[in-house]
Amino acid sequence: MSRLIPFAWLLFIGISWGITQPLTKIAVGGGYQPFGLIFWQMLIGAIVLGVINIARRRPLPMHSRVIFFYIAFALMGTVIPNGASYKAYTVLPAGIMSLLLSLIPMMAFPIALILGLERFSLKRMAGLSLGLLAVLLIVGVPDALPNSAMLAFIPLGLLASLMYAFEGNFVARFGTGGVGPLQLLLGASIAGAIITAPIAWGMGQWINPIHVWDTADLALIGSALIHTVVYTLYVMIVRTYGPVFSVQVSYVVTAAGLGWAMLILGERYSGPIWLALGLMFVGIYLVSPVLGGKNDQNTRPK
Repeated sequence: MSRLIPFAWLLFIGISWGITQPLTKIAVGGGYQPFGLIFWQMLIGAIVLGVINIARRRPLPMHSRVIFFYIAFALMGTVIPNGASYKAYTVLPAGIMSLLLSLIPMMAFPIALILGLERFSLKRMAGLSLGLLAVLLIVGVPDALPNSAMLAFIPLGLLASLMYAFEGNFVARFGTGGVGPLQLLLGASIAGAIITAPIAWGMGQWINPIHVWDTADLALIGSALIHTVVYTLYVMIVRTYGPVFSVQVSYVVTAAGLGWAMLILGERYSGPIWLALGLMFVGIYLVSPVLGGKNDQNTRPK
């Protein structure tokens, strides 16, 4: 029975993370703009993580080197990818965004090759090729998407996946600045809130919380809370069971994202989309590092 515990955590985290996709779609559908959403997401995350950090009695380091890491992770892990993906959510179905985000492990591999973190592997290149083929199915097959106008927003979803892939390789190459993962996430959340507050205000995207809350507001709060709590749990399973096992959560997040989008939003997908999903699952399997390999690295889903 104890052997099932890691898989139970994996399922819980993946299913919970998957529901943030339709919740984000609902928040964006309420008329809220990307940087306003990102600010409140970061602020809510900072509050939750701050409480956890205080309970653990861990001071938050604030010297110049670690501040650089806070800012870098805020930009790579939230501000840039969420700015792109939230704009894409205004047009693309939540399930399609889940598919595009499943490309993170496949995008991480060529970046790792360039940085000298991985060795060339035909098996993993085959996985990357399947991921590219899946994208071609989405953008190249007529009627794969409900509306051809959606094609213009696919690059925004791909940009989000690319930034997350960069973030994972940044960790593998440069570490976390000498702080623990939860402290890093707290510092990045604070930095992200500070960065996005003036942008949201200056671009007219500020969200005033003093009003009668509707479904979009509840979706924003729910998504931010779930993401913060689930990522904290994800860090826990990475440290307990290792990154190679934990990266399998990508399968669950992708499948759960499509399932939740169908259940909550009533989305339906064409045959090429389901074929693309199958290709991406095989691609993730081929690209994922071998258990016990030297170059295991942590690639987190969003």
